[in-house]
Parts: sequence; C-alpha cells; structure tokens
Amino acid sequence: MGTGNVAPRVVVLFDGVCNLCNGAVRFISTNDREGRFAFISLQSPQARELLGDRPPDPDEPDSIVLLDNGRRYERSDAVLHIALWLRAPWPLAFAAILIPRRVRDDIYRWIARNRYRWFGRADVCALPPPHAP
Repeated sequence: MGTGNVAPRVVVLFDGVCNLCNGAVRFISTNDREGRFAFISLQSPQARELLGDRPPDPDEPDSIVLLDNGRRYERSDAVLHIALWLRAPWPLAFAAILIPRRVRDDIYRWIARNRYRWFGRADVCALPPPHAP
C-alpha cells in the first residue's frame, strides 16, 4: 500500500459543481481511513493536466474518475475502488464488482444524467479540507 508509514495518494476527479458529487467527496474524505485521497475538480486546469489526452467524454456524464498508481477507473469502477479504501463497512460494497460492468455503468449513467435535477448544482466547487500530515 505504501512505503514506510506514508500511503500513496490517489486522486479523485469529480464534477465540482454537482451537489451529489460534492457530497460524495465529503463522504469519502470523512471515511478515508488513511488520508489516501486527494480531490480535484474535473473543471480545473490540474484535472486537464492529469487526464492529458484522455479527458472524460463530454457526451458521457462521468462525474468521478479515480487515478490510482497509474491506473484510471471511471464510472462504477471508480466508485467501487474508492469504497475499498473507506472505513468499514464500505469496502464490502466492492462485492458489486461481480455485477457485470455494463449493468453497473448503466445504473451509474442514469444517476449521473439526473444528478443536477435531483441534487442541484453549486455555484462554486467546495473541496474538503486536506488531511493533516
């Protein structure tokens, strides 16, 4: 997991104006048992730099992308891999990986397409405070 006592940080890229996404970031930050996650809004220049030539498809309602040690996870895969690193009982949610990806991603897309209508939009991105070293 890490070298010495320091766990490698992974980056969660999220829709910074989505209230559901901002709530998910607060939830992740609160339940991040090792201070593992860093958060960056998908609308930021840092996200464009990290994603390089593979930005999220504008026709796809991706609201969370996980970058972990050179691996990129999107949609339901990102959510499930994030759950692995949260406080119990959330790692148990990873069992949903057994559901075919197409089914998981169809549900994810349905929620993502409706997230602004159901949860609203924020005027500004509200990042959680960084973990203390």
